[in-house]
Amino acid sequence: MHPQKKVITISLSVSILLMLAKFVAYFITSSNAILTDAAESIVNVIASAFAFYSIYLSSRPRDINHPYGHGKVEFFSVFVEGVLILLAGMLIVFKSGYNLFFPHEITHLSQGAIIIAITGLVNAILAYYLLSSGRKLNSMTLQADGKHLLTDAISSAGLVAGLMLIYFTGINQLDSLLSIGLGFYIVNSGYRLVRKSVGGLMDESDVERIKEIAQVLNDNRKAAWIDIHNFRTQRYGADLHIDCHVTLPYYYDLNRVHEEVTLIDELVNKHVFEETEFFIHADPCIPKCCHYCSVENCKVRTAPKEKDIEWTFDKLVKDQKHYA
Repeated sequence: MHPQKKVITISLSVSILLMLAKFVAYFITSSNAILTDAAESIVNVIASAFAFYSIYLSSRPRDINHPYGHGKVEFFSVFVEGVLILLAGMLIVFKSGYNLFFPHEITHLSQGAIIIAITGLVNAILAYYLLSSGRKLNSMTLQADGKHLLTDAISSAGLVAGLMLIYFTGINQLDSLLSIGLGFYIVNSGYRLVRKSVGGLMDESDVERIKEIAQVLNDNRKAAWIDIHNFRTQRYGADLHIDCHVTLPYYYDLNRVHEEVTLIDELVNKHVFEETEFFIHADPCIPKCCHYCSVENCKVRTAPKEKDIEWTFDKLVKDQKHYA
């Protein structure tokens, strides 16, 4: 079985068991706050099921209709998960607001708190497993599911504390207030997932990754790499696609140009912790490049070198050579 499929299958199976346990706790106690946690577990199960399908689809090889692979589906998975979390959070806030003014009896809080505490602990362990596996396998879907479960574990911890407060004070309205607070926390978590997925679908620049690659290039730069610009990233699931322009001496023949381009590709793939596909366009140097060119004994130089230009995020992403 594909490693990502194995991880998400475990997550889906455990999520179903935890959902059932939370609903048992709700039927025992009739607590709105516990119902909040149980409702979010339904979202966990649906999200894990969709994540399983997206991982199955993203692991399929490239074909004629999908030359970049199927990895983009992971962004749809994260988007659906985020929307479901948002809806669950808003429904929780509305229902809890209603019960704040029309309270009902709550019973057996201690037993309910014990069940929720156990499910929260299991969720925390599962979240750590998903996050570590997601980083190792470079899967955005697994990391999103892990963050979601971590959010669930944190909310469960707050829920247990709140249930104990209600148990010792006897103020049932605290149940609805606690549920409203958890609802807003869930809404915020859903918004962040939606924002991240939309950024990926719109091919938003991966700022941190570009900064990391810029540091690698600066630390290992060669004199022939006069300039790098128009640096763009696209993510397809676990795969990172990059295209950029590299300015090389105009008198290099095609074999030499290919060698330099290959060196850049190999350098980045060696130092960056994920599989990276490079499309590099070679630009010939022009006289304006001479004042920052480090090529020694250049027979066509028209001006002495005056300064070095450090490759930063701002410089790399611009579609212009670094004349300044």
